Amino acid sequence: MDRIGFLGLGIMGSRMAANLAAAGHPLTVWTRTEGKAQAWAAEREGADAVATPAEVAAACDVLITMLVDGDQVAGVVGGPDGLASAGGSGKLLVDMSTIGPAAAREVAAALPAGWSFLDAPVTGSSPRAEDGTLTIMAGGAAVDVARARPLFEVMGTLVLHVGGTGQGQMVKLINNATAAVNAGTVAQALLVGAATGVDLDALVQVMGAGSGASLMLDLKAAPMRAHAYDTLFKLEHMLKDVRLCLEEADRAGVPFPAAAATRDALVAARGRGHGDDDFAAILEAYEGLAGRRLGEARRTT
Repeated sequence: MDRIGFLGLGIMGSRMAANLAAAGHPLTVWTRTEGKAQAWAAEREGADAVATPAEVAAACDVLITMLVDGDQVAGVVGGPDGLASAGGSGKLLVDMSTIGPAAAREVAAALPAGWSFLDAPVTGSSPRAEDGTLTIMAGGAAVDVARARPLFEVMGTLVLHVGGTGQGQMVKLINNATAAVNAGTVAQALLVGAATGVDLDALVQVMGAGSGASLMLDLKAAPMRAHAYDTLFKLEHMLKDVRLCLEEADRAGVPFPAAAATRDALVAARGRGHGDDDFAAILEAYEGLAGRRLGEARRTT
């Protein structure tokens, strides 16, 4: 069995790596936060922690990165202590971060000769990472997807090979932009309902049973109504994904106005101090536009 290197133990990565360890895969881990990898490895049989990405690459044949953005992934790959400095051949780097197609291709080009690369971002927030039910979309060569598939199937329930290098990223960006638009629409619907005196319990139930149904309605309506933004997926990270999607749409010469409007709402919510909160906090931007908060009494004239 290959020893797996896992780099990045944040909200998502720590849970994904834990599932691999629980399935019996020996792991060598690294994270940017000093001491975090050592504490994580100490709690799991067959896992150890090292001080640099280069040490991960030296010890492992399959390397998985789950980091915040393209700059972090490029930094982990390059540099004197980066993955690429370990050299060798036959290694597979699987980047499961969301960094965009252009950055994915740049990372692939920076790898040593004889290495392979997959971009394999995921959808599903921390609960799905924890129970191993993520959706994983892989871009790259079929032979490399086949090599990584046993690992993917530990971390996710829907695993798709979606095309060449960068295509996993593009599918992920479109999906996340659509999710953000849907979440923003739910927020606006709740505000209109509240302002017009609608019973919000009834509104949510009717929407959920009809053509207004969506996963975002199921997941975000209750936190929005409670103004409870416990982080499943950071608003700052969603903003990054929507921006990347819009950049690719612009390169392709195709407008995505709903995503552009949602980007602006996410920027406004971040400006109100909600960047580290769950992206359900997009509600705060629309509350600002409306000059009212959910839960306020209906205004009368």
